[in-house]
Amino acid sequence: MLEVADLHAYYGKSHILQGVSFQVQEGEIVSLLGRNGVGRSTTIKTIMGEVEPHGSIRFKGEEIAGKKSFEIANLGIGYVPENRDIFPTLTVRQNLQLGLKSMRQEGRWNLEEVFSMFPNLAERADVVGGVLSGGEQQMLCMCRTLMGDPDMIMIDEPTEGLAPKIVAQVANLLQEIAKRGVAILLVEQKLNIALKISHRLYVMGHGQVIYEGTPDSLMQADAVRAEWLEV
Repeated sequence: MLEVADLHAYYGKSHILQGVSFQVQEGEIVSLLGRNGVGRSTTIKTIMGEVEPHGSIRFKGEEIAGKKSFEIANLGIGYVPENRDIFPTLTVRQNLQLGLKSMRQEGRWNLEEVFSMFPNLAERADVVGGVLSGGEQQMLCMCRTLMGDPDMIMIDEPTEGLAPKIVAQVANLLQEIAKRGVAILLVEQKLNIALKISHRLYVMGHGQVIYEGTPDSLMQADAVRAEWLEV
């Protein structure tokens, strides 16, 4: 579904991504792992068109490198940024409705389904987003992206700063998303979550992919974990 090949990206003169290559298949959860500053967030920002790409990014067979962010979104890629960009003065219901590409849209997700999966959002449907807890805002941001019925969703650090109970809910949601055929590219700091829900993992270091494997194979790769992941 997504094929990234020899991807480079720069912030000014700083060469951040240095030949990143990986793939994500339909319905697959793929995690990008690594310490802070290795280029994981830059990778998904570059795919989404927020950073100028140098290299190939193919989505469902179409080259999307160089397209604008809204064009990429309309092709079926959803993006949940790390900073939980909700509209704080709009209600939960209004935030979710803004995720729709068309009011006539019929996709895999709708308001009723989202509310059934997250009763706490249903209970606060008419509350403005700015008063929600951090965990509720994270769920709202993810669910708003789902309302656009993407074929693939990229999520940056969804469990950062969340209570363990909410982390478990987020993990369950990600697994449910994948079951419906939606591919997930996940940037995640918590290794245990990534190992639990991912089908495959890529470890990044110094702007490059230095390891690819399954959760089981990564657990056996003691040297990789020690050098590139563990504190």
